[in-house]
Amino acid sequence: MKYLKAEIMVGVFMLLGIIAAVVLALQVAGLVLNSDSQTYRVTAKFENIGSLRIRAPIRIGGVLIGRVGAINLDPESLTPVVSLDIQNQFDKISSDSKASIQTAGIIGEQYISITPGFYDEEMGSTYLKDGDQIVDTGSALVLEDLISKFVFNSNADKEKAKNNQAENTADAQ
Repeated sequence: MKYLKAEIMVGVFMLLGIIAAVVLALQVAGLVLNSDSQTYRVTAKFENIGSLRIRAPIRIGGVLIGRVGAINLDPESLTPVVSLDIQNQFDKISSDSKASIQTAGIIGEQYISITPGFYDEEMGSTYLKDGDQIVDTGSALVLEDLISKFVFNSNADKEKAKNNQAENTADAQ
């Protein structure tokens, strides 16, 4: 009988531990159990989204303001279209703002950074609202592309130097 009480307590403790681990994993992954926050959706077209994923963070100055809601391909221009779900409390973002894809660290996760634009009511500026599109965008820098450009340009420079040296030698003779 005394072992039964200890086994029940260990079972309850294990169950609470499993529940806590699941909640922690959902929080780390950016998933939330409550969806109380209301959002509005704007879109942005990029030339290259790199490895951007759905539910990636959207930040202004490092502050989380929303998440990527969807990633699609425009059938006419064949460019990626990213849907941004921005929390309603951030409703004063100028329509002249710039959205760019950034990387957290060298090989960290990619996120969308919004640089607020200039808002001037006299100049006809407006705030972003549901259904708008951010026109000014900056595509992702793909690390593999940068490395290949460096390697191939380095090899091309070596070949050019060899050719110039061979021409100079031939001219000297």
